Amino acid sequence: MILFALVVLLVLLVLSVPVAATLIVLGLFLDEFFSPFPLINAIGDVLWSASDSFLLIAIPLFILLGEILVRTGVAKSTYRALESWLSWLPGGLLHANIATATLFSATSGSSVATAATIGTVAIPQGNAMKYDPKLFTGSIAAGGTLGIMIPPSINLIVYGFLTETSIPKLFAAGLVPGLLLALLFVVGTALICIWRPSMGGPSTQHTWRERFTGLTSLIPVLMLFAVVVGSIYAGLATPTEAASLGVIGALLIALFLRKLSVRVVVDALEGTMRTTGMIVLIITASYFLNFVLASAGVTNELTAFLEAAGLGPYTTLLMIIAMYLILGFFIETLSLMVITIPIVAPIVVALGFDPVWFGILLILLIEMALITPPVGLNLYVVQSVRQSGSFNDVMKGAMPYVGLMLLMAALLIVFPALALYLPGILN
Repeated sequence: MILFALVVLLVLLVLSVPVAATLIVLGLFLDEFFSPFPLINAIGDVLWSASDSFLLIAIPLFILLGEILVRTGVAKSTYRALESWLSWLPGGLLHANIATATLFSATSGSSVATAATIGTVAIPQGNAMKYDPKLFTGSIAAGGTLGIMIPPSINLIVYGFLTETSIPKLFAAGLVPGLLLALLFVVGTALICIWRPSMGGPSTQHTWRERFTGLTSLIPVLMLFAVVVGSIYAGLATPTEAASLGVIGALLIALFLRKLSVRVVVDALEGTMRTTGMIVLIITASYFLNFVLASAGVTNELTAFLEAAGLGPYTTLLMIIAMYLILGFFIETLSLMVITIPIVAPIVVALGFDPVWFGILLILLIEMALITPPVGLNLYVVQSVRQSGSFNDVMKGAMPYVGLMLLMAALLIVFPALALYLPGILN
């Protein structure tokens, strides 16, 4: 059944069938050939129960928040402020790419939105200063992946929804690993540019007055982060309510900056509806597929097989990590999450691993899939923003950051407290 499902899944994806339709068709095939009961009769109830969740409302709200920030120029002023503080490091503007992506991740919740925004702001400046295109574009693609690790994160909401794990705990768990990964990116970039100075570029000179004046540009993003995440941890709002507060805050910031207009609101709403439609359709379709798999006993059979194999928890975990690394080459990240989580998560929990900790490790593996070809979405986003040069440059430039992510995965396995310390405080 699993081999049949994998073959059908890959064939449909290669044929460019939309992901949501692929999941529904796969569920119908499995029902027809492997289920003793007519599970199709339950499709209406399953799809309704999957979509009838207050938590899902947080997804379009967080997307709308990011869309408003993109269209009001907040990211551009943030980039300039951080560039004045960090461009003295070996690598120059590369560190501004990573730092701006880190800060923008704290409000957008989307990796693609983060990569596109930073790319739009940074690439013209990098071209003007003759930076090496490989590491420069690679740093933008890798920095964008932080959007799904640092809270608020749409992907963490999806994981929490599919596994019934606490969203506030997941947000808390993602903060330290996300910031540590950003720090690894900065240190790794500096070491590369010390080893090969040609991979970096010239630094820019700024007075202390310019630096301190530029800090005012960081206030809008920091305020939004405090409102959204702070309201959750203070117990004043659920993730959905916090997202709505963030949207109101983004609109007030746009009004204060005199960037709020009918065109900005319409474009933001259109972008939100397009992205939300894709995500929610995939989630609801995955629920039907997972219902079919569970009804056929696949999860129980896999768990029993792994227990009988006697591989041990960490050997099994390494097998799961290898599986995600391989699948990440070929399957889009959200699809990879919704297809595998309902099968893999129960197995990992049965092995004794914390579901919150595994959620962060999983998101890290999904981040790698965003910058590994041939389906690395952030690579294509950066190349589309770049609009010139070879796609190979972006791929080669992202490879060092894949290595740093693997190092971060090892740190998470050896030191699980990196992800579990802050959620433990919430108990």
